[in-house]
Amino acid sequence: MKKGIFIFVLTMLFIILSYSVMQMPALGSVDNPSYNATTRYYLDNSTTEAGAQNVIAAIITDYRAFDTLGETTVLFTSIAAVLSVLATLKPHGKEEEHG
Repeated sequence: MKKGIFIFVLTMLFIILSYSVMQMPALGSVDNPSYNATTRYYLDNSTTEAGAQNVIAAIITDYRAFDTLGETTVLFTSIAAVLSVLATLKPHGKEEEHG
């Protein structure tokens, strides 16, 4: 019974995913979300507003600074968590000496 429910749920998820992918605009289509007013605004105004020569650097450091800061914070937090867990592990084969 559980296997049948699991297969049913996976089938429904596959149908929803397939329907969503079919609704997406074609690659290179003008309806594609990457071709909207925000992109044009960034390309037209980033060098003058940010004072940067590189458009990508201006977008990352000025327009999307909080997003970039958040991503960096998550990355460093995860690294610190992994390192703290690895630091507490004892190597195999070494027993503590009592006495």
